[in-house]
Amino acid sequence: MAQCEHLLDTTEAPPSGAEGCEECLKLGGRWVHLRKCTACGHIGCCDSSPGRHATAHFHETAHPVIRSFQPGESWRWCYVHETTG
Repeated sequence: MAQCEHLLDTTEAPPSGAEGCEECLKLGGRWVHLRKCTACGHIGCCDSSPGRHATAHFHETAHPVIRSFQPGESWRWCYVHETTG
């Protein structure tokens, strides 16, 4: 299976500079793992976190790709095609 066109785009915005999930920090919440939007650099929490803010960011913006923002992890996820790269 060919990789999706979103994952082939290696252009990446720098991280927003947040020390964690932007929404959780504003709300005083907690997260499990962090994800970074490759289009704008937004830092959000994973779907195992109560807020699921990385997925919420996709639904609000339609930015298709996130990457793990965990040390030592380099995978990326395309929400549109539900695939990793």
